Amino acid sequence: MKRPLLIDYSMDSNIDQSTVASFGDEWSRFDQQAMSEKEAYRRFLEYFEIFPFQSLPADAEGFDMGCGSGRWARFVAPRVGRLHCIDPSLDALSVARQVLACSTNLVFHNASVAASGLAFASQDFGYSLGVLHHVPDTAAAIRSCSDLLKPGAPLLLYLYYSFDNRPAWFRAIWRLSNLGRLLIYRLPPRSKQLITDLIAIFIYYPLARLASLLESLNFTVDALPLCYYRNCSFYTMRTDARDRFGTPLEQRFSRQQITTMCHAAGLVDLQFSTTPPFWCVVGFKA
Repeated sequence: MKRPLLIDYSMDSNIDQSTVASFGDEWSRFDQQAMSEKEAYRRFLEYFEIFPFQSLPADAEGFDMGCGSGRWARFVAPRVGRLHCIDPSLDALSVARQVLACSTNLVFHNASVAASGLAFASQDFGYSLGVLHHVPDTAAAIRSCSDLLKPGAPLLLYLYYSFDNRPAWFRAIWRLSNLGRLLIYRLPPRSKQLITDLIAIFIYYPLARLASLLESLNFTVDALPLCYYRNCSFYTMRTDARDRFGTPLEQRFSRQQITTMCHAAGLVDLQFSTTPPFWCVVGFKA
């Protein structure tokens, strides 16, 4: 069976090297293979619910910007003709190549968002989930993704939200938790992993299971912190705790800010998901 090809490209300046290294370590520890197929597919549907697979051309060619461990590419690849998996971390690409070894329609690029090696206006679709809020200039990164698209091609984004649809007390809790992140991300990898595992054990898991219990008693739990994880495995909680507290560079945006950045990048007909995770948005190249 033909193996995916690894193509090396030089990286641009719109990256944070410490964040790249952190994610390389994260995906080496959490390759997502311990997650059940049912949960992995459910999470895929949550992010891709608004993506117009049905409108893509036959044998569509597109890109996964910041592919990480390949957790999204494994479900996208069977639906398209060719998928470019792009990531600045060689460690992450190594994991993705192993995870996606059975897929023959992938090309792997060791590159960044502004130096992917893909030709402008060459792609039928693109997506970047949980990535572009980890680069210094998110607006420029969205423009770089948009530049790769053919006219009318869709781009799916997931950017951390600034809790603009949450009450003030919820935002205050986040600000307190962010103080912890500013300390934890500076730790050595092993110490960082230990601390984020403890956060998953003593914060994520109890709050998630409390939300699950309350929901079973017919209480509305949408306003509870970490209620999103009430149907998630502990493996997912560990992964996301590491992602949330172990990453050096993190930015958050309101729905209006995302709208402004997308329009500036030449994306139109924006559609936001109305369910978590926030914010997922798909736009089309004008």
